[in-house]
Amino acid sequence: MTHSITLYGIPNCDTVKKARTWLQDKGIAFQFHDFKKNGLDEQTVQTWLADIGLDVLINRKGTTWRALSDEQKAAAAEPQQAIALMIANPSVIKRPVLQILVDGKPQHQGVGFSADQYQSIFGQQ
Repeated sequence: MTHSITLYGIPNCDTVKKARTWLQDKGIAFQFHDFKKNGLDEQTVQTWLADIGLDVLINRKGTTWRALSDEQKAAAAEPQQAIALMIANPSVIKRPVLQILVDGKPQHQGVGFSADQYQSIFGQQ
């Protein structure tokens, strides 16, 4: 059984920094995916949406969201258009997104960071 842990986000986000530090301090091996530099694909976002609701995944409080047109905001209510929006503007995604795959299948996917949340996901380290 193989597993992989990927943390998606942008490196200068404070919440992403806290999540990366927590994982490193606990000695948990993970891959960091900077979705501004490395982009995202439709399959990845669809996989997230299977576990994470659209209302949770899109950060409607951030500056990127506020800069969108009313038409773009309205279109984000429809999953296919929301996916296209997230791929084109990854900063509209709430960060970080934690994805744990076991044998290539999602075991856990979540958004945001708190030490308690990560402790419950990874158990006692």
